[in-house]
Amino acid sequence: MIKRPDYIKPGCSIGITAPSFGPSSEPYRSMYFLAKKKLEERDYKIIEGETLFKNDGIGINTDPKVAAAELMDFYKRSDVDAIISAGGGELMNETITNVDFESLKSAKPKWYLGYSDNTNFIFPLVTIAGVQGIYGPCISGFAKKWELPEEDAVSLLEGTKTEFSGYGQFVNPFTKQEENSEKQEEPVDYSTYNFDVPYEYNSEKVLTSFICESGRAVKADANTEIQMSGILLGGCVDVLANLVGTRFDNMKEFNKKYKDIIWVLEACDLTPMSYRRAIWNMREAGWFDNAKGFVIGRPLTAFNKEMMGADHYNAVTDVVGELGAPIIMDADVGHIDPMIPVVMGAEANVTARGNELEIKYL
Repeated sequence: MIKRPDYIKPGCSIGITAPSFGPSSEPYRSMYFLAKKKLEERDYKIIEGETLFKNDGIGINTDPKVAAAELMDFYKRSDVDAIISAGGGELMNETITNVDFESLKSAKPKWYLGYSDNTNFIFPLVTIAGVQGIYGPCISGFAKKWELPEEDAVSLLEGTKTEFSGYGQFVNPFTKQEENSEKQEEPVDYSTYNFDVPYEYNSEKVLTSFICESGRAVKADANTEIQMSGILLGGCVDVLANLVGTRFDNMKEFNKKYKDIIWVLEACDLTPMSYRRAIWNMREAGWFDNAKGFVIGRPLTAFNKEMMGADHYNAVTDVVGELGAPIIMDADVGHIDPMIPVVMGAEANVTARGNELEIKYL
């Protein structure tokens, strides 16, 4: 089975390293120190990596070899009980060029928490090293006022909660852009800026689910209950499609071993058209051969956008509908807040009815 790391508790040490982007500039620097303070107030010891405040890399905080060496060191150190990534970013794929996932098979498993570009580490951690990882907030995400999403992420690290539900509202970034366009932009003094505030919810969460039969996806009505059981796997599609066919693509072997997979996917920079191409790429590579279902988060760039008839719904449904597995879309996963933290590599039951989503770990 895929190994589950030991849970942590107050008094344990959390390592913060920057395998991609880090808090070397504002507002992330101020957010980092506030998040660090909150974790320390919870009685966690914070071990800072030297990569955190470096700023000599191209597209990432520092040289990929340096970032990889620190990541491997933190993962194998006995005085680091868990790792939270310093940030997302763009080029963590260059960092994992220098990560030996085979050697992590024999290392003591530990929790790694991060999302977006961190898919580069979490996905092969599960599929190659055989260790669970948490797709959830990076360290700056803990700077804000803690609400249920932040508490949920910590509860996964601490092992105090096994059932998670979606959230009732979300922050539509496009509505916020329209509001902000009417305001005069002024320089921000981050030394006095208040990050300790809750989410500015502005939209009601609406799930859109599909039943796939006879080679096509049909929208489910609000009273239809969708159930799926299997191993949760996925992350950011921008990253995943880029891994197809590389030495970090172990999906053929993974599919031989694990027959029931629930794909948890979301996208960041992809347009509806590039999103659709990426999903097609993964399907044609055989990644979805054992799919029991799909949980799809709200895509950041493609959300409610349309290009020549392609939108963020048919980018998925037209491509994977023929597989016959149910699809739950616009879930609270990914770049549009809030996000449900997800344990990739864990077995779970997923249920959706109307706008309610529940993930229950087994």
